[in-house]
Amino acid sequence: MADLIVARPEGLYCPPGDFYIDPWRPVARAVITHAHSDHARFGHGSYLCAAPGRGVLLARLPGIALETLPYGAAITHHGVRLSLHPAGHVLGSAQVRLEHGGQVWVASGDYKVEADGTCDPFEPVRCDTFITESTFGLPIYRWPTQAALMAEIFGWWQANAAAGRASVLYCYAFGKAQRILHGLMRHAGADAALPGPIVVHGAMTALNSAYAEAGVALPPTLTTADLPARSPALRRALVVAPPSAQRSTWLRRFGESADAFASGWMQLRGTRRRRGVDRGFALSDHADWPGLLSAITATGAPRIIVTHGNVPVMVRYLCEQGWQAQAFQTEYGDDAGDDDEPAQGQGQAQAQAETTPESSEEQGA
Repeated sequence: MADLIVARPEGLYCPPGDFYIDPWRPVARAVITHAHSDHARFGHGSYLCAAPGRGVLLARLPGIALETLPYGAAITHHGVRLSLHPAGHVLGSAQVRLEHGGQVWVASGDYKVEADGTCDPFEPVRCDTFITESTFGLPIYRWPTQAALMAEIFGWWQANAAAGRASVLYCYAFGKAQRILHGLMRHAGADAALPGPIVVHGAMTALNSAYAEAGVALPPTLTTADLPARSPALRRALVVAPPSAQRSTWLRRFGESADAFASGWMQLRGTRRRRGVDRGFALSDHADWPGLLSAITATGAPRIIVTHGNVPVMVRYLCEQGWQAQAFQTEYGDDAGDDDEPAQGQGQAQAQAETTPESSEEQGA
């Protein structure tokens, strides 16, 4: 039987349905798994996304011709039955399920398997062929729990506030910023006081609003315009800023500060050194090695197609374990300022260098 999804120069294409999934070049019809800029781009004739992702997608691509579909609802286009299912990556992220000619395929986009409270949790979808990412497809990547990470970030902020210095936390504006804000609020609890005010960079305000409008609980935040330049509150603040703000003049108003970076790549010593920050928190919106394997197994698919990330490692491992595995060449993961990409494109090489044969064996590679 002919494949339901093939790789073309424009992106991942469904021949019987005549549409693309997350195309990177302009096409007539695009199904978008989520609003990160390597998966959602300007220039397509029409767009379809999961209903919870409408606000964030329009915040990033204003003016597009957008239709939405609730999770689990199905439409039929040119005989292909299409439905969207939660991917657990960011708000509105979806896996695309296609059914045609007795075949069921699922294109997962990006995903993580631990629920974080800011988006619908990952839902395994049974299929014949599963298309998976492998951003962190090495055994070295194993994330702490959401609760443990938020406790660690909260404790760092608390210690800095007690010492009279601001806590500057760099993270990507879409997904991680909202996950951190929501997670810290949950960690503090309804009656607990935060160590100080939360100041957010202007790049995050529109996306925070989109999350709040979608019903995601976020704590009160301020911008620098809301506080006098010499306010004592600045010395207790948690400052949530995108990586582009590092070493900018915008930070001068906070005076003495400690800084940290939140990313899955912070699990690598070399990446922490290159970022030049005091602390690194291994927080990712992508599945770690056990998460990838558990998601793949849960689909029941005998055939796996791996897209971006540590593709050769993942394909080889899956083949050794009995799956029919292959790769698609894509252009996902190229935007280091948006998705969970390594500083200066060095994450994969550094991870492989830091994964010794002994550590691979210990972690089940």
